[in-house]
Amino acid sequence: MQGRLSAWLVKHGLVHRSLGFDYQGIETLQIKPEDWHSIAVILYVYGYNYLRSQCAYDVAPGGLLASVYHLTRIEYGVDQPEEVCIKVFAPRRNPRIPSVFWIWKSADFQERESYDMLGICYDTHPRLKRILMPETWIGWPLRKDYIAPNFYEIQDAH
Repeated sequence: MQGRLSAWLVKHGLVHRSLGFDYQGIETLQIKPEDWHSIAVILYVYGYNYLRSQCAYDVAPGGLLASVYHLTRIEYGVDQPEEVCIKVFAPRRNPRIPSVFWIWKSADFQERESYDMLGICYDTHPRLKRILMPETWIGWPLRKDYIAPNFYEIQDAH
């Protein structure tokens, strides 16, 4: 089933794939990494002026990585704002996705966290560096194929 936004994107010749609706009835779309920046600008102009959240996950060991964007159209006098979920999949070997920092400033720390935990590089992000792990950390802790280093903690000093 095609949602309202998907129908609008088709009408304007914008390439995407409809993934249906989530349990709350929010439309979910898949956008290719090479199309994401231009479609993000179009969505902003169309009225999706608020990036509610951005997160990322590892689809499967050795498989794709996904960056997920929850966008909202906030308009004066509207009690139930329109929402959409966008998923952008990237290959594990060289995961690169255009940053949306310059469109929605709230993407700053969220994209940095996705980089820090999964190693997704967000092109044109102004400060893409680790935010939770030390700069010297090796690897991407939330990848399903991540092997944790063999650390020993001092639990009791007495």
